[in-house]
Amino acid sequence: MHLTCARRSRLLDREAARRLRGLHGRGAVVTRIPTARRAFLARFSADGKIVMSFHSFVLRTDRHTIVIDTCCSKSRPGRAQFDRGKADYLADLAALNIKPEEVTHVMCTHLHWDHVGWNTRLLDGRWVPTFANAKYVIAKRECGHWNAVYAKDKGNIQALAFEDSVLPVMRAEKAILVNDDFELDNGISLEPCNGHTPGHVVINFKSNDRRGVFIGDAIHYPIQIMFPDLSSRADHDMNASRASRRALIEKHVGTGTLVLPQHFASPTCGTIKRSGDSFRFDVIERS
Repeated sequence: MHLTCARRSRLLDREAARRLRGLHGRGAVVTRIPTARRAFLARFSADGKIVMSFHSFVLRTDRHTIVIDTCCSKSRPGRAQFDRGKADYLADLAALNIKPEEVTHVMCTHLHWDHVGWNTRLLDGRWVPTFANAKYVIAKRECGHWNAVYAKDKGNIQALAFEDSVLPVMRAEKAILVNDDFELDNGISLEPCNGHTPGHVVINFKSNDRRGVFIGDAIHYPIQIMFPDLSSRADHDMNASRASRRALIEKHVGTGTLVLPQHFASPTCGTIKRSGDSFRFDVIERS
């Protein structure tokens, strides 16, 4: 069975200009940034910072309404380091004609703090699942890693997010801990893509003859498509992320697969093409 009416939407949390820093590769990174700036001029601010996006995706089929990664900007009292205080995430969801109780699944590419925030909401002083009728699909290996981190250091920023945005879902018995190759439906499946985190996955979907992949943080910046060996300082294992990223690019280059990154500013989605000895990202406008 193919997904006969799959529709995907981008649910923007926020965009912010940041210095392109913390990338490490086999070549001189500083010499590559001007090349990237020329190639992706519209993605840079006037002062040379790259514009990053923090957003969710919503995938709707004839059977499911799926939220993929739930951003970060909710009010977290007493946790100023990631309390962005944004209050209209659910209003933005409503603008897509989706009520929280209509969401059937939340699928997590990984469990970093900026991807799990709206897994839960604060109700009467307690963190409860935002999507009361949804099952939260989480890779077993990823959950095990952060559970161990939380047990050792509850003050770690990722552990704090695990505490308020993952553990309440598990306690409410809404989480499904799955293998890295879990298939939710014929046409929607996980695929291991570790490195950024130990259990990071990408999410593949198929609708009629079109294929797409939600890539989470396998690729943070467009420059990493041009230069796949550049890894982020946020990666748990830079060598593993480098290998996973190149394999992901090689798998989808020239296939027409719709690539949906979690941190590319609008236009967010596109396809990967070869460009000489390297690759380029061809955007799809208004994505």
